[in-house]
Amino acid sequence: MDDSTLADRLTQLGLSEKEVDTYLSILRNGEAKASEIADNTGVSKRYVYSISESLEDRGFVEVNDHVVPTTIRARPPSEVVESLTNQLSEMESALDSRYSDTERRAQQFDVIKSRVTVVKRLTEYISNAADEVMLSVPQQYLPEIADELEAAVDRGVLALLVVSNATDIENEDVAGMASVARSWQQEMPIVLTVDGQFGLVAPADMIIRSNSDQRAIAFVQEQLVPVLSGSFLGNYWPMATELYVAEPRELPATYRRFRQPVLQATLRLRAGDPVHVTASVHPVQADTDVETLKGTVVDTRQGLVEPQTNAYPIEHTLVVDTGEETVTIGGPGSFIEDYEAEEIILSEP
Repeated sequence: MDDSTLADRLTQLGLSEKEVDTYLSILRNGEAKASEIADNTGVSKRYVYSISESLEDRGFVEVNDHVVPTTIRARPPSEVVESLTNQLSEMESALDSRYSDTERRAQQFDVIKSRVTVVKRLTEYISNAADEVMLSVPQQYLPEIADELEAAVDRGVLALLVVSNATDIENEDVAGMASVARSWQQEMPIVLTVDGQFGLVAPADMIIRSNSDQRAIAFVQEQLVPVLSGSFLGNYWPMATELYVAEPRELPATYRRFRQPVLQATLRLRAGDPVHVTASVHPVQADTDVETLKGTVVDTRQGLVEPQTNAYPIEHTLVVDTGEETVTIGGPGSFIEDYEAEEIILSEP
């Protein structure tokens, strides 16, 4: 680092230009009299004393005023850096105590021009998925994201996969990559949504053809991603043919998003296995405190696996017998069910 860059760094720490010049002069000499420093920096000796006292207060130098003439000695740089680090740590604690850590979500759109970036963004989003992935992708591209999909399924993510441009694909070709997979012989856009927060839409040409001039859009937008999820379930999912359904996951299990417990309950009911539910709910469209509802799942309304039993694509409902009555539970934003759930625990009776 040259003197100019070092001077800039010291200025960023709050030193004035004259303080920087004085400090660098002291560093070069190690220890010097005020008169020598004044000659080197072109300021008065009185000003050198004033600046040296300021530098001493900041921990950069030591003023030896017990000797005649007074000398100013530079402290070892390691001690200076340690002192600054301690000061920054103390400041961090003070700032933390005053900082209101409100949750903020990035709201952004990115136009993607290259196939490489599309691939990178797809694998990044899938790798970070915590709860739910919806994806449509051409069959020839599937091997490139197979590892990320398998890892997501292994950690309990609901993965709904549509393989487009599918010709000779079999269920074993997607086993382990999805909770439910479907195939479609037609070409369709690449669509990805993750956890209701992250989305990506790209023309299939961007993946299939390396010289495509098409553009993709990736976005982080909580208001828009659910719209894309609804389009996926309403427009693309019903057109594809069911190819693979994973075995039910082990119980008990806790879910914050709603489609996964609906799928798991559906699979267990069809296998003849009873399912108990404990849900944190409140009545739909009612501003009331959250209450705990317990009961046995007796039916589901869903469009995730065949045969579909919902009345419209985004309807995913648990029908629960509480022992006193039969009620319906939906996910966040429900409007036709009796209750809206914030958390669902499925277990064996």
